[in-house]
Amino acid sequence: MSNPIYLALDLPRLDAAVALAQKVRGHVGGLKLGLEFFCAHGHHGVHEVAKVGLPIFLDLKLHDIPNTVAAAMQSIHVLEPAIVTIHASGGRAMMEDAKAAAGENCKVVAVTVLTSLDDGDLGAVGVNSTAHDQALRLADLAQEAGLDGIVCSGHEVAAIHKRWKNGFFVVPGLRPAEAALGDQKRAVTPRAARDGGASVLVIGRPISRAEDPVAAARAIEATL
Repeated sequence: MSNPIYLALDLPRLDAAVALAQKVRGHVGGLKLGLEFFCAHGHHGVHEVAKVGLPIFLDLKLHDIPNTVAAAMQSIHVLEPAIVTIHASGGRAMMEDAKAAAGENCKVVAVTVLTSLDDGDLGAVGVNSTAHDQALRLADLAQEAGLDGIVCSGHEVAAIHKRWKNGFFVVPGLRPAEAALGDQKRAVTPRAARDGGASVLVIGRPISRAEDPVAAARAIEATL
């Protein structure tokens, strides 16, 4: 992939999202549309953003019984996404069915541990291991299920890459060295994630909320 940066277009207004995508399209490699965007704008919104001409990453984080997730995957075939996310914690059968139901050219990647969670948060929901260990465990399960790759924080990507040499690794929660962390508890810089083996770098607010989004995207691109 020539440019691994996927811009997170989680903006409430469709026209603003399309305008931003058009503005930075020369400095990013794809566009990520999350749950907020999809719930607000649905298939129509995805079609409109796709007109920009960049690969579409549908970050829906599907998590339900296997049959329901497979049906959901089939329902988005028409959108021709390049990447779709599901939750690894849904289990092996769910992941296998999701992959089987996905479009031929769609990479299905499993979310391991959300970058907004730390060890204390996991303990509060009954997971008695560190975020790092849990991410590795779920990455192994995703590989066994035949998925294309996983989503993890930049802290785990190097360790997972060693275990899964040809995996496709999506790293969100990235912040340039000078940026505020916001709600991200396990953030790293885009360059550190890329060096660790990240295939896709998901970047939102450092570009979308910058005074000059084009300059911000170019500055991040220059560090890679």
